[in-house]
Amino acid sequence: MQVLEAIRNRRSYRGKFLPDPVPRQDLTAIMEAGLAAPSGCNKQTTSLLAVDDPEVLRKLRQVITPPVGETAPAAICVLTQRINAYRDRCFAVQDYSAAIENMLLAIVALGYQSCWYEGHITDDDRICDQMARILGVPEGYELVCFLPVGRAAGEAAPPRKKAFEARAWFNCFPGER
Repeated sequence: MQVLEAIRNRRSYRGKFLPDPVPRQDLTAIMEAGLAAPSGCNKQTTSLLAVDDPEVLRKLRQVITPPVGETAPAAICVLTQRINAYRDRCFAVQDYSAAIENMLLAIVALGYQSCWYEGHITDDDRICDQMARILGVPEGYELVCFLPVGRAAGEAAPPRKKAFEARAWFNCFPGER
């Protein structure tokens, strides 16, 4: 699949997944795509933890309320480290966001679906901390995203998007010249 096609076909899939396992080689390819993302000042603040063990997935699902990705045969948890870079600025959010988008595109290109769950697990109830304990994530790392991965059992409806002309322009903001 060409990259522009993957971009156009990517959806936030929140439906059921088929029980087909995701081969480790595919999970590795997805994570390699994530780690190939740019990183502010090359600090490489993003780390990834794939989960394909049904028992570990079960434990993670027990703490995610309301539930998401319940039937996914695999998941990728995104970890970050808050490392200062240029002029004491930290680019961890930008780093892991670029990695997640690369992985979402790789997931679609390989015939799978996923959804970027971040706010759901990092909200005030800190589900992410419970997930990190289950996965043995050490101090200094923060679990910031949960990506269920699997073959979709249904279709993901395309989102309604504003017209290109309503959000993209050339040379100046509309009406400013």
